[in-house]
Amino acid sequence: MTGSTELAWEDRMLPRVDNWDLVTRRERALRQQPYRAAIPARIAQLGFVVPQQTLADADDAARAIARFDAEYEDFPEPFSGVLLRSESASSSEIEHLTAGARAISEAEIDERVTGNAPQIVRNVRAMEAAVALADDIGHDTVIAMHRELLDDVTPDLVGRYREEQVWIGGALPHLAAFVPPHHDRVVAAMDDLIAFTTRTDLPLLVQAAVAHAQFETIHPFPDGNGRTGRALVQAILRRGGLLRHLTIPVSSGILTDVDAYFGALDAFRTGRVAPIVDVFSAASLSGLRNAERLAAEIRALVARWDDRLTGIRSDATARKVVRLSIEHPVLNARLVAERTGASPPVITNAFDQLVQRGLLRPGNSRQRNRIWVNDDVVDALDAFAERSGRRQQPGY
Repeated sequence: MTGSTELAWEDRMLPRVDNWDLVTRRERALRQQPYRAAIPARIAQLGFVVPQQTLADADDAARAIARFDAEYEDFPEPFSGVLLRSESASSSEIEHLTAGARAISEAEIDERVTGNAPQIVRNVRAMEAAVALADDIGHDTVIAMHRELLDDVTPDLVGRYREEQVWIGGALPHLAAFVPPHHDRVVAAMDDLIAFTTRTDLPLLVQAAVAHAQFETIHPFPDGNGRTGRALVQAILRRGGLLRHLTIPVSSGILTDVDAYFGALDAFRTGRVAPIVDVFSAASLSGLRNAERLAAEIRALVARWDDRLTGIRSDATARKVVRLSIEHPVLNARLVAERTGASPPVITNAFDQLVQRGLLRPGNSRQRNRIWVNDDVVDALDAFAERSGRRQQPGY
């Protein structure tokens, strides 16, 4: 089957308003006219025409992803968690949700409950669900990712696909920049998308990019589609075997040119597939370069820490705690107990040793619910985030 990803359109009407007296004359006039809603192309068996250069670039990016995944599998042990959290933060930043590394880490241990950080932590949970459920991508998987993202914020919007018309921009769909399909088309469109993800005749990065663009076009949820759709990319790459151990920081690369990303989504809806594939290839390589710099910084930190830990046994809790701080630069005793199984006196002693040697510092002055901070890791993660939002020059 050959064809195009170009959208078709249909006229739809908004529901009637209960009290027209509370509506302006302009809105009343618009509401009495049809608006145009998208009808997504069916892509489950669609034949794609992708330029050779786009395919070559995607192949180069895929090989770089596979090399990175193999090279950094065991470097150091928490690095997979670091990358997953960094990807979650970058994906959230595309939606204008930003927070520093310390705030995000505090939110993970329930020390920060306001601001953007808790929302970013929920995106971490969505990414974790994507990875955990990658072997069985279906309606339940997609809905589970979305539930992890928004259950604490808008529980009434999770657990199902949307049941109302949504649109992007404008007070009414008649004025919107884009109107996704009417909600009575969502389930069938998602059936088609899920069938598309099972195909084995497309390069994985091409498949992931197209699936993401189609997901964003369908917009199956009232909110959280962008973050859920980028988590879906990780699931597709994991199920296809391109990723086995790590999370690829593709959102970090997207942040270097967000306009190109949104432009590529628009192009996909007019039938041009190459731009979104090009964006994902370039973003993957950009994200990998950023991640390699982060890895080099962590490697240098670990070496410096080892010098300061001279005289402490290799299996001591203090060494386990400082290694844990790579993934969680803000820690408390509860987290350390969960991850190491150490007793409270042993944990207290470990924190004291690390503070004395300048590896951690107390993050508050409370006697209860105390936290400790690894400033070295916070600075490295914040530098990673800053580089994510910067256009890169050749040789970066």
